[in-house]
This record gives sequence, C-alpha cells and structure tokens, in this order.
Amino acid sequence: MRPWLVLHAFGIQFTEKLIPFDGFSESSQFKQTVAKYSPAGKDPFLQCSNSASPQADPLIIWEPLAIIEYRVEQNPQFKIWPRNVALHAQARRHCPTNIDADLPQIGRLIWRDKLLVRKDIDRLKTAWRIILTLSKGPFLAGEFSALNAFYAPIITRIQTYELPVSEDTAPYMQRIRQHPSVKKSSKDAIESAVFRDFEELYRFNSKDIPDPAEFLV
Repeated sequence: MRPWLVLHAFGIQFTEKLIPFDGFSESSQFKQTVAKYSPAGKDPFLQCSNSASPQADPLIIWEPLAIIEYRVEQNPQFKIWPRNVALHAQARRHCPTNIDADLPQIGRLIWRDKLLVRKDIDRLKTAWRIILTLSKGPFLAGEFSALNAFYAPIITRIQTYELPVSEDTAPYMQRIRQHPSVKKSSKDAIESAVFRDFEELYRFNSKDIPDPAEFLV
C-alpha cells in the first residue's frame, strides 16, 4: 500500500499487477507467481528497466522504503520527502514499519490484553504531536509525503479495529483517510477482496469481547 500511495499521490506513472493471495506456503500460487518476478519472493516489488544496462534483466526492487527511495531519485521534481532539512530528518526518523494487531472483531481484546499495542499507539500519538507541531500540518511534515504514506496502513488498521485515539490526533487520522489516494486504495482493496477461510482462524464469541467502557484511553 505504501509505495502505491506515493506513486499515485504524486502522479508517477506505473502499471499495477494484482497477484491473488492464496497462502504463504512455497507451493501456493501466490508464492510461485511472486518468485517469477522477485528473487527474494517478497511483495510489494517494483520491476523497471535497468538504466545502467538496458540490455540486462529488469531491475527488481522490493521493500516499501527502497521502492520509494528509488522513485525519489527518479523524480526529484516532487517533494516526496520534505525539502526542509529538519522536517526531512524528522520524517525519516518517524517512518514506521507496523504495529501488532489481529482482526477487527477482536480489537477490544487486543487493546485490553496486549500491552505492546497500547504502548505502540501511545508512541505513535507522541510522534504525531511532535512533527505536527514542528511542521504546522495539515499532514505530518506539512504536505502529504512519503512519511504519511507509511502511516496510512497503520491509521486504517487503528480505525478499522476501533482502537481508541486522542482528540488531538483524530483530525490528522481523518485527513489521511480522506486523502484521494488513500480512499482509492481502500476502495480498490474492498472491490478486489477475496474470502480465504484459512485467514479466519481467530474467531471469538461475543461474550469474550469487553465492553467499550473498559477501554484504557
């Protein structure tokens, strides 16, 4: 999602290829298809011509940050990272990877039982306050940038699982959700979603889910 958001938000042309997911085993169609394009067997990945040697095999880049950095070098006209040195440093320092989370229907259980998730959310809120204060908003580091693209999946996850957030960070999260590229990504994901029963292992009875009043904000 992160590289896609950056490319789409800045109008950088690319062709998207959807690889249906059917499992993580080496024998799955997903893994076999990815292996044809990505030597590391990872996605997302970017396949492009090798500018150093046009006759060589296509250049394959995986890992979101590596893809984004490659496109930054290829498109210096765009402010994919802030031009301000201090904001640029803050943006890179706060670039996230992920937070631990499971499925939407057990969001309250996650919040109740997983201390690390609560600590991660507190850490994120603190980081957002710092950089929003430094940049004056409306997004982290001012305008929409790679940093915001990295946080978009986490924000989507937090809101989908209905984890509690503070009043001063909720507006920023809402601005991310309303960004045209984020909205299109979410819409495309919903329309292309395929039910996989092996992903539905974590089902809980409603009696196991705590009342929202038990949330620790």
